[in-house]
Amino acid sequence: MITDVVTLPCEESQYVKPKRIRYLQEGTEKFWDMVEVHDSVAVILYHRERRSLILVKQFRPPVYLKNGDGYTYELCAGIVDKAKSLIEIAREEVFEECGFDVPAEQIERVSSFYTSVGFAGSVQTLYYAEIDESMHRHSGGGVDVESIEVIEIPLEEAERFMMDESKAKTPGLMFGFGWFLKHRC
Repeated sequence: MITDVVTLPCEESQYVKPKRIRYLQEGTEKFWDMVEVHDSVAVILYHRERRSLILVKQFRPPVYLKNGDGYTYELCAGIVDKAKSLIEIAREEVFEECGFDVPAEQIERVSSFYTSVGFAGSVQTLYYAEIDESMHRHSGGGVDVESIEVIEIPLEEAERFMMDESKAKTPGLMFGFGWFLKHRC
């Protein structure tokens, strides 16, 4: 349960750096406020035996300020903040958040795209992996202070879930589900 939510000034952060950009466009001086953030990876996880897609649900404070709930449904994902390959970071995130140990050679790159283009312009690289119970090592949930719930969406409910506006979802999840339904179903 989330309680005692207070918005405070952000004096310093290891995750975001506010910046103002000045530029000329067709001879007119313009300014744009933005934040510099880490790029990220996300993984579409398909559980072969259960014929389901595996997601994570977690509290996102900015979403709470919009909808009073704050819980979002997302692909397993993480920021690129260490000197490792993107596939290795994706592999670590699947293990930490969802509890599956997927060999790097079984993680397939799908595409990359820009997110939050109006204020951050970060790049997310999307991967796909098929999992089964032989890869399951623990219940997931994240590391340190993360509080992540692993969610399973049966294939027959995937499109309905994707279009259900009552559940806060990321564009990466929407794109990932769409890609999966077109290319893997």
